Amino acid sequence: MRAAGRLIAVLLLAAGVLLAYWLLRPNRAQVDARLDLAHWPIVSDGEHNSNTDLIAWRGDFLLVHAASPWHLGSLNSRLLVKRSGDGRQWQTLARLQLPGKDIRDPKLVEIAGRLFLYALPNEGRMATPVETVLATSSDGATWTPFEPVGPPGWLFWRPKTRDGVTWYVPAYWHEHGRSILLRSADGRSWEPVSVIHEGDGNDETAVEFLPDGRLLATARLEATPDTLLGSDDATTLLAVAEPPYDRWQKVHTKLTRLDGPVLFRLDEDLFAVARYQPPPHGGLTRLGGMWSRKRTSLYRVEPERLVRLSDLPSAGDTSYAGVVVRDGALWTEYYTSRIDRDYPWFLALFLPTELRMARIPLDALRALSAAHP
Repeated sequence: MRAAGRLIAVLLLAAGVLLAYWLLRPNRAQVDARLDLAHWPIVSDGEHNSNTDLIAWRGDFLLVHAASPWHLGSLNSRLLVKRSGDGRQWQTLARLQLPGKDIRDPKLVEIAGRLFLYALPNEGRMATPVETVLATSSDGATWTPFEPVGPPGWLFWRPKTRDGVTWYVPAYWHEHGRSILLRSADGRSWEPVSVIHEGDGNDETAVEFLPDGRLLATARLEATPDTLLGSDDATTLLAVAEPPYDRWQKVHTKLTRLDGPVLFRLDEDLFAVARYQPPPHGGLTRLGGMWSRKRTSLYRVEPERLVRLSDLPSAGDTSYAGVVVRDGALWTEYYTSRIDRDYPWFLALFLPTELRMARIPLDALRALSAAHP
């Protein structure tokens, strides 16, 4: 009995030391000084703020984000819509909930002069998304009730348009393992175009147009979804299709598993703001593992590879950003745990997170990208 007691005491001491190390470990994010970025908190209220999007709207920034007691599923989850002229001072326009559901992963677009807000209702403590819902608004303050949109069971990411007339959205299956491309003229009625990918625990699929009209897609491939230890087989899919976007040429990269991506184009190049998992990638810190460290990072996205340019000030539970290009700068807001610490992801799920804005001069972004051939 004494031996068992000593063993329990040793294990508790070891767990306490490990927890203290995790809580006090300083942040080691690699923010390239050549970006010349300015950054500041825009929401820091003790809640677990997450899953954001940002657009330019009527000369201002329009932001939407989820707020909840923690990262896990919660019936207290809600979406907050906020507006700002300068990216620093924000006015809350609306608080949106879906009774009996957790709600997150909001995406904002303006279609025919009206705001469209797509979001994913979630079920259970693990916050498993089950469908896509849509609310619309003419002013950002008053919204229609959420209603299902798209083929049942398909989960939308960000809709994109090249001509302002035809919209395309990637969607992944609620049971994972499949992503498709949908098309719409009005943002409400969507028809299938093609299958982007099948297999590999496929989810969180994003698209952006290349300068020549081709469409590039990225997808988070996690082998077996939502595992505690991640997977040695986790990758990011890079897929490209020519019009009419019905056949995809695909490669995989193991640089990271690209969680929560927002893709955008600047000049002739495509970029992404998305999650990054620093190495090592193995054991308890496989790609997607809950004990690993996370970053929000900036990438150049090419048809055959991802090029990581820099981290943004971030750590813990982080990423799921929005992007606006205006006034000669890239403005990107994202959520993160404390940026002076480096919590493992699992611990960060239960702690407060804040939203931060980063402003990067476009000339600095171009120069940094050119320095990474």
